[in-house]
Amino acid sequence: MKPGTPSLLRAINDRAALEALLERGPLTRPEIGTLTGLSKPTASQLLSRLQEAGLVVLDGIREGLPGRTAEVYRINPEAAYAAALDVTPDRIEVRVADLTGTVVGEHTLETPRRPTGGLVERLKSALAGANPPPGLRHVVIGVQAAVDPSTGKLGYATAKDMPGWQIPDLVPTLGKGLGVPVDVENNVNLVALAEQAHGAARGHGDFVLLWADEGLGSAVVLGGRLHRGATGGAGEVGYMPTPGAPTARETGRTGDHGYQALTGGRAIHKLLRSYGVRGADFRQAITNAVRLSPRSDDARAGLRDVAARLAVGLAAITSVLDPALIVLTGGVLSAGGETLRELIEHELHAQTIPRPQVRLSSVEGNPVLAGALGLALDATREEVFP
Repeated sequence: MKPGTPSLLRAINDRAALEALLERGPLTRPEIGTLTGLSKPTASQLLSRLQEAGLVVLDGIREGLPGRTAEVYRINPEAAYAAALDVTPDRIEVRVADLTGTVVGEHTLETPRRPTGGLVERLKSALAGANPPPGLRHVVIGVQAAVDPSTGKLGYATAKDMPGWQIPDLVPTLGKGLGVPVDVENNVNLVALAEQAHGAARGHGDFVLLWADEGLGSAVVLGGRLHRGATGGAGEVGYMPTPGAPTARETGRTGDHGYQALTGGRAIHKLLRSYGVRGADFRQAITNAVRLSPRSDDARAGLRDVAARLAVGLAAITSVLDPALIVLTGGVLSAGGETLRELIEHELHAQTIPRPQVRLSSVEGNPVLAGALGLALDATREEVFP
């Protein structure tokens, strides 16, 4: 191995200092030196370089021992910005953050079922509503689909599901239209990234996240990294053949089949009605079932049936991947809460040899936006940091 060149060593030291400032906030030169293992002269030179590059600014004076003061330095938040978009059939939600991750702009653009205008125009309008400052470096867009890396096209969604998105070279086209580098990522993958960074999966390098709502989806993290699959479809478990559900051969590839037909929102709503549990939609029906379960045998039986259906798919995933952790999220699981989680864990452990932990999501707010913004900030920092 060749020894590091002076320029390489400087870049390594600069990045270490910037990461320390990001993690710990404003620091003095001696503190930066201690955290990075650098001498006082080297730390002073480092800070001068980062100030000249516009990445670090002075943040006042800290009083120390009598007669001694120390200058405090922090990341320059205005050095660069990143943005996240969460696109659904009904709306586009936007969040913009500075280099430190502080949110500086948000906007929601309601979109009609049959939108007018082109895709780029809709995305530009939504982004402009958040009033991003000059210096926007990267945008990550979360969608209810996945980009096939072999074709550059959006897959796992029809033109009816995602009108206007069926275009060749999707990512380069959007980047050119928005005037900034763009990544398009599956929304459930982004939820998993948020859980890994801030939520129930923090500290776990191998886990599976299940999103159970009107539709079904999952994300797979192996060795600390998202596994997207050859066509971007890793985790599209809604299509997974499941005992008791019709197959694609019977319904057609885009029909209601597999795990989705057994455990999607409509199926859960219908199932609970068969147990006499009412509700305007599946979320309300599950909430009512949980509320009634302490005193209603039918409500308890309905919840056990819901848990058993969800556990069938999770058992197949567990048998193949042997994850250390399964994170549950989405409307079905948030409505069912700890009561449904316990039932799912019990059913799952009865069916599999491995017994992974089963946890509910702990990310608050919009987890798709949180994951997308984290990914956008990572790309931005990778670009502007030495």
